[in-house]
Amino acid sequence: MNLVFGAPGRYVQGAGAIAEIGAAVAQCGASASVIVDSIVRQLIEEPIRRSCASVDISPRFIPFDGEMTQPAIEALKADFDEAASDVVIGAGGGKCIDAGKALAKARGAALITLPTVASNDAPPSKNYVVYDEHHQLLEVGHLAVSPRYVIVDTSLIARAPRAFLVAGIGDALTKSFEAEQCLKAEGRNGFGGRSSLAAVALARECYRILRQDAAAALKQPSGDEPTKEFERVIEAVVLMSGIGFESGGLSIAHSMTRGLSRVPGAREAPHGAQVAYALLVQLVLEGRDSAFLNEMLNFYNEIGLPKTLAAMGVHLSNDALLLEIAQTSLLAPHARNFERKVTAEEMIAAMRRLEAWPASAYERRPRQSATL
Repeated sequence: MNLVFGAPGRYVQGAGAIAEIGAAVAQCGASASVIVDSIVRQLIEEPIRRSCASVDISPRFIPFDGEMTQPAIEALKADFDEAASDVVIGAGGGKCIDAGKALAKARGAALITLPTVASNDAPPSKNYVVYDEHHQLLEVGHLAVSPRYVIVDTSLIARAPRAFLVAGIGDALTKSFEAEQCLKAEGRNGFGGRSSLAAVALARECYRILRQDAAAALKQPSGDEPTKEFERVIEAVVLMSGIGFESGGLSIAHSMTRGLSRVPGAREAPHGAQVAYALLVQLVLEGRDSAFLNEMLNFYNEIGLPKTLAAMGVHLSNDALLLEIAQTSLLAPHARNFERKVTAEEMIAAMRRLEAWPASAYERRPRQSATL
């Protein structure tokens, strides 16, 4: 199996970076359509039009306020066909970015992503997810190539509610541990190849930066110039995490989104909250000692990430619920990217252990330096 490393064509980050989008569009084509929801459109339409006007391009804005379902994608295709643009700009949160990806794939257009929140690492990735009408994962789609440009305006992201960034930190936090497991298991990464050491190194650095700077970044004042800590955390959450998972590989933590999305309470939680909890399950399965887990739980407390199923609103009325989570999670292909085969009984035992973990073991403990 060959080593495969993928990344976006170009990544641009900084306060006011949205001003670069016209030049990016001009490098990719002669016309553009922006996929955006009605709220985000109010924030970005004027600067996008101004930037594109500088290269004699007048973008078309296509509203997308729905869910990422197959009928919604088909309706989007019909709207896009009226414009027949060369470039798709997926702008806003994960849904609009994923919608842009699905549209770019279906119509063979170049893709530019413009996140306005840092709730996940979708912007640099070629992957997108499609759900059914019950918000259960239906399929994961793949672009033939990664996005041509990723434009990350940190002044826009700083204006978003901090809950989005907490979710993004939860999503990014898992990548070092998952890439390490994928490498050990000689599993396949997001490109179907062998994990690269470069991607694993980026995932490790992502974890280090989050442990060092996440708490400070979450204190970033909304209207102020982004701080150095905020800029570093956004780069970790979007770029390092995105490359870390796609070229490094995923494991148990992300496989559990399959099972958790079937359970009331957990399925309504943000993706980052789901995988942050699932990382704790993975760490228990890895056999990490109590000192390491207490230190991680202390960090979760500081950031505001869920440590138990109960914290996500799951009511554990009987063992059948845990069995459904475990069995469904272990069907996901990522579950094979682990140093040994995990059984449903082992995963259930790990979840039970976390539910029973005493808060007194980690609350108000001094936070240690970030170590793997």
